[in-house]
Amino acid sequence: MKIYTKTGDAGTTALFGGTRVPKHHIRIESYGTVDELNSYIGLIRDQKIDARSTEILTHIQNKLFTVGAILATPPEKETLKNGKERLNIPKISEEEIELLEKEMDTMNDDLPQMTHFVLPGGHSTVSHCHIARCICRRAERMATLLNEETPVDPRVLKYLNRLSDYLFVLARKLSKDLNANEVKWIPEKL
Repeated sequence: MKIYTKTGDAGTTALFGGTRVPKHHIRIESYGTVDELNSYIGLIRDQKIDARSTEILTHIQNKLFTVGAILATPPEKETLKNGKERLNIPKISEEEIELLEKEMDTMNDDLPQMTHFVLPGGHSTVSHCHIARCICRRAERMATLLNEETPVDPRVLKYLNRLSDYLFVLARKLSKDLNANEVKWIPEKL
């Protein structure tokens, strides 16, 4: 299989089902941002972190491929002519969302209570988590914008929302694990 097809040379690309759209279409922005997020999570996973976090991040990366596939499929192309689903893969389930929540609860149990916002940074691994969190928020913004144009599976929107929270809590956990200084944001007084 060749990597280059030349079919996108004029600035369009094909969605699942064959529909061609401009490469700047909101659907492309949505799943492209999810792809960017997935790559950044791979960078976090490549750091020296605990085995459980690595395991969960690998699981998340697999789920983000599912999210990308869902976002790359227009609703009118979700069902084939024979009545079967185009995407013959497990979708995002409530259990996937609950897994993120349980992981956050477990991590939070070992963290000091938050009394202020924290400045991103303190260690490069922690910074990577914060960058991934911001990319996740952008993916969520793109997906909700797409949802205004055409329906997006509500569990995809919920998963992206919960994932950004997970990445924030993971950043705090890794700050603690790495003995990184967590700098509180304390606004200057006027």
